[in-house]
Amino acid sequence: MIDHVFVVMLENRSFDHMLGFSQIQGTDPSGKLTKVEGLTGKESNISLSGDLVNVSSPADFVLNYGPGHEFNDVKEQLCGKSHTYSSPAPSPGQIDPNINNSGYVSNYSVYDRKNPGNIMKCYLPEQLPILTTLAKEFAVCDRWFSSLPGPTWPNRFFIHAASSGGLDDSPSFSREFKSILYDGFKFDNGTIYDQLNSEDLDWMIYCDDEFPQVLSIAGMRSHFTKHFTQFNLFKQDVSNPLFSKSYVFIEPDYHAFTGNFRGGNSQHPMDDITRGEKMLKEIYEVIRKSPHWESSLLIITYDEHGGFYDHVVPPATVHPGDSISDPSNNHNNFDFQQLGVRVPTIIVSPLVPKGTIDHTVYDHSSVLATVEKLFKLSSLTKRDQKAETLNHLLTLSAPRTDTPAVLPNPADSGFSYKDEDEKPKNAMVSFLSGIMSGRISLLRREPVDPSLRGFHHVALLRDLGDSPSTGKEQHFERFLRHKKVDAVRYMQQVRQKVTAKGHEISAKES
Repeated sequence: MIDHVFVVMLENRSFDHMLGFSQIQGTDPSGKLTKVEGLTGKESNISLSGDLVNVSSPADFVLNYGPGHEFNDVKEQLCGKSHTYSSPAPSPGQIDPNINNSGYVSNYSVYDRKNPGNIMKCYLPEQLPILTTLAKEFAVCDRWFSSLPGPTWPNRFFIHAASSGGLDDSPSFSREFKSILYDGFKFDNGTIYDQLNSEDLDWMIYCDDEFPQVLSIAGMRSHFTKHFTQFNLFKQDVSNPLFSKSYVFIEPDYHAFTGNFRGGNSQHPMDDITRGEKMLKEIYEVIRKSPHWESSLLIITYDEHGGFYDHVVPPATVHPGDSISDPSNNHNNFDFQQLGVRVPTIIVSPLVPKGTIDHTVYDHSSVLATVEKLFKLSSLTKRDQKAETLNHLLTLSAPRTDTPAVLPNPADSGFSYKDEDEKPKNAMVSFLSGIMSGRISLLRREPVDPSLRGFHHVALLRDLGDSPSTGKEQHFERFLRHKKVDAVRYMQQVRQKVTAKGHEISAKES
């Protein structure tokens, strides 16, 4: 019986990029011998110059240029440079004939002109010993797709609400839509946290960052004191025999306040991926050694592919059936009937047979469908109502006794990030280091990166929590005028402010 569901969602990695060369073999849930749907080494894209670029290994532990993964980036990656999705969309489960995964190299050439083929590089198993070991020891889902072909923010909303409220790209803000700025994003049918509250089931969000993405959802600030806590308390809490949380969501450290995401553990492409491996090792070992291990389910997944190559064509799906909650959400008139690129997902429990390989089609709504089935909750939208659950993977009548108590150590990336770079004042100095070389005017004109806009908004929400209502309009006006350099400075300032006032995420079990 599962009493505790733990979910950790990391950043911006495709299945092939992480596990395509893993060559994992095992059995499917019915017991039939099978293997992971990975790479042969012959998969390829054509560069803009006409060269054939094959998948290759090893991949770099850190990228200097982050791949594109906004809506139009993903459309090019999936359909090629001059094509788009079919209209009307195919029936759910069917394949759009316009999708052939041919545009990854052409798209990345916009971001890294010298090395566009880097987008086809994939990790070797020895580079990711934590993820690979968990995949071999428990269940790996090799047809888990992001919920839409777009970036971080809308895909993360799907794991909380089985919808993005019509948001199909990174959020943008204007004076006309101040309700989102002040309240956050709304969904017609609420979120999984509302469902848990309705049944008096306790939940907690562990954050390794001052600006957790989930805080951008309307109503979450009212839960801040009771239901948010620092990740460094995770071990202490879960080790307690009285730990009572039915649902736990773990937010990594994005380190967005640096302007380049370096120094965190979210596995952002411009950061050291081994830091995220270390976090996964800690999460697993804490749960494995806790008194709750035999009644726990750990789901490890990624919000979206981050622009990295994957060879499997994502199928069509069902529209969530809810409305566009705010007109500013829908930038591309997307119909939400197409899944995004495949991402790695591992299902960990002593009730899962070792070496399970699951070819079932899932998306992030499957997390909610599973929780709803386990705890007898209602569906939020048509997406989680139709989604496959993970319950069929929990087939053992008794918990396994052969699960590893300790995982291997992460690989050595050779990447060095100085501790002092994590301090706000020095991270800001690092970000602005180019100003003295004559780039100050350019930086002041550069708009806020799409990947930073959501975190910039969460900083505003945290700041507004400490500000008098009379000053709200001034906050909005300053926020809306921010360029990239201002946004980074603002996140730095808010981070210092909430820490200095003792308002860092510090809730304890009630």
